[in-house]
Amino acid sequence: MGLDARRERDRVYQPAEDSDLLATAAREAASSTDRVLDVGTGSGYVAHEVAETGARAIGVDRNPHACREARDHGIEAVRGDLTAPFAPDSFDLVTFNPPYLPTDPDDEADDWMGVALSGGETGRAVIEPFLADVGRVLAPSGRVLLLVSSLSDIDVVRERAASAGFEATAVAENSFPFETLVILRLDPT
Repeated sequence: MGLDARRERDRVYQPAEDSDLLATAAREAASSTDRVLDVGTGSGYVAHEVAETGARAIGVDRNPHACREARDHGIEAVRGDLTAPFAPDSFDLVTFNPPYLPTDPDDEADDWMGVALSGGETGRAVIEPFLADVGRVLAPSGRVLLLVSSLSDIDVVRERAASAGFEATAVAENSFPFETLVILRLDPT
């Protein structure tokens, strides 16, 4: 790998355990006729895995380097913030592995990896605006798969999802010594 490619990868969140957990749940949830939006697509890994089911997967990310890397992996990628670039009722399935690490404002990195990892003081700084708008882009029978960490308080995320008009059901989980990752399936109520 050349220096430019390494530099590019240092600016884009690469697949890890959380990505694998979400990708597995998304492959199981997706059908070949689904229109799928992978929010915060990063390298495009989850979108690529979903596309393997025959679904039409699109990624969105604020990071221009992430959009470029996702495109390099064959994923249509749009540069934008969360679901803002998309029309109402556009997607059957929305996936999101958000920045969820609680971060002291004085310690937040101001680079693209900092944006990919920092969930603000509560770990929910990106999750909450996502929940407030994702229902707009869902087709009538659409659903959401949201990765949540115990570090960002899963019960509070469930409450925020309910306030946004969703029923939250845990569909996958993986525990580590320092956190538990859960995939919440959100269905409009």
